[in-house]
Order: sequence, then C-alpha cells, then structure tokens
Amino acid sequence: MEKLAVASSQASLDYERIERAILFLESHHTQQPSLQDVADHVHLSPFHFERMFSRWAGTTPQRFLRYLTKEYAKQLLNQSRDVLDVSYSVGLSSPGRLHDLFVTYEALSPGEYKQKAKGMDLYYGVHPTPFGPALVAVTRRGVCGLVFLQEEDPATALAGLQEEWPDAHWAENPLLTRATIDQIFAPARTTVPKPIHLLLKGTNFQVKVWEALLKIPAGQLAHYGHIAEAVGNPQAVRAVGTACGKNHIAYLIPCHRVLQKAGQLGGYRWGTARKKAMLAWEAAQYGQLG
Repeated sequence: MEKLAVASSQASLDYERIERAILFLESHHTQQPSLQDVADHVHLSPFHFERMFSRWAGTTPQRFLRYLTKEYAKQLLNQSRDVLDVSYSVGLSSPGRLHDLFVTYEALSPGEYKQKAKGMDLYYGVHPTPFGPALVAVTRRGVCGLVFLQEEDPATALAGLQEEWPDAHWAENPLLTRATIDQIFAPARTTVPKPIHLLLKGTNFQVKVWEALLKIPAGQLAHYGHIAEAVGNPQAVRAVGTACGKNHIAYLIPCHRVLQKAGQLGGYRWGTARKKAMLAWEAAQYGQLG
C-alpha cells in the first residue's frame, strides 16, 4: 500500500505541546503545578508558552485551564440542558451562529448496510488539524470517516476504517480530502458556512445516538443520560456510551461533548487529553460562561 504522508502545520505543532501540557497537568494535578512548571515540561519559556496558547486557542493558559476543571463542566452541563432541549426541538434546519459548522447527514439504507457499501468509491487523505493529524475519508455523498492519529501509523488507522467499509473501492486523493479538512477546520469565516454532509453507517440505535450528538452546539455539553432521553430510551445510558465509542467521524459527530452526569470527563476513543483540548478550545471560541 502506498505510504501516506502527514503534512505539518503550526496548529498541529502547537497541539502536540498542548496535549503534552494537559497530560502533565493530569499526572501532577495534586501538586497544582505553576505556569512555569507546565512551560518547562513542554520546553518553552512562560512567555512563549502563553503566546502559543493565544495562537492556538485564542485565550490565555489560565482561562484555558479553567475550562478543564470539573466545576466548569458541571456548571456548563446545568446550563446546557435548556439549550439542548431547544436544539432537539429545532433540529438541524439552520446553521445557527455564524461560526458554527452546518452539518447535514444521511444514513446508509438497510440494503446498502447489508451489502457493506459494495461498489462505493471512497477517497482518503491524512492532514494536519488543530487537534493533531487526522485521516479523513469521503464519498460523493459526504464524509464517512474522520479519525485522529495517535500512536498508530496512518496505514493502521486506514485499515480500521476499511474494516467498516470492506467492500468499497478505496483510493488516496489528498487534494480532494484537503478541501474537506479546510472546510471543517478553516479559520474564522466571514460568511455563513456551506453545509458539510455526512454519510453514516451504523445500526438504527447508533444512528439515533449520532443524530442526537449532532444537535449539541459547540461550546455546550451533555451527559450520557441527556442523550439516552433524547433517543427515547432513558435507561440506555450504557448503550449510548457504546454508540459514542463506535463513532468514526470525530469532531463532526461531537461525542467529545458528552460527559458523565457528575461532570467527570468520561472516555474518548482518541484519548482523554485530546477530548480535554477540544472542549477547552471550543469553550474559548464559543464559551457561554465568560
């Protein structure tokens, strides 16, 4: 198989340091490390560390760290309930705020699901994002995969996606997928964004959960119980968590915005440090609490 090349970008380089800083804070939280301690750990001066945060997150390290606290999560969860109720009733009929992504979707038909997408053309590429390198896969009907790369190489991540679409025709096309990544992670926009279409492949229950996740606005949070209620099965909290773990379209289907009821972070298939970084980044962009 042709080797995939991962391009670098300033955002991805900044993210590497952000993730290292978050992991350091996780492992030393009882010691309450100072800004100097964290900066030293990522081999930057406090001045350059603050400048990096401002460039990547649009906020100071101090405010960013506040967004990582359990207390902030609990406050936002309490505030989000009313927002989510409105979102569920309104649905996905409008793009909302100017800088929000406008995501639409369709699911594979039962026949297509049974045939495992036989004959479908899928195109893929690996690109830098503000949350590290990611593999994205698209069809003529929309984005069908977006996975962040962790310890595994791109070929391993690609093999994982190919298992989900085993009978499709796969071809590397970074020029095509680059346009998709730019649309998702573009800098601040001056016009209402064009819709980003998704093609979902899952069981009926999984698709219902993913539909509910799509209605959580950026800068808001939900807990697994919220989602279980939204899909009409309040007792299915554990099954909701499993469905979140089966999501193959990271960020766009925002399973990172779902926490445990008491405000604990919960798991994330692409790493809890990345989940924290994404939530804090969104809080800085869209934060409701100041």
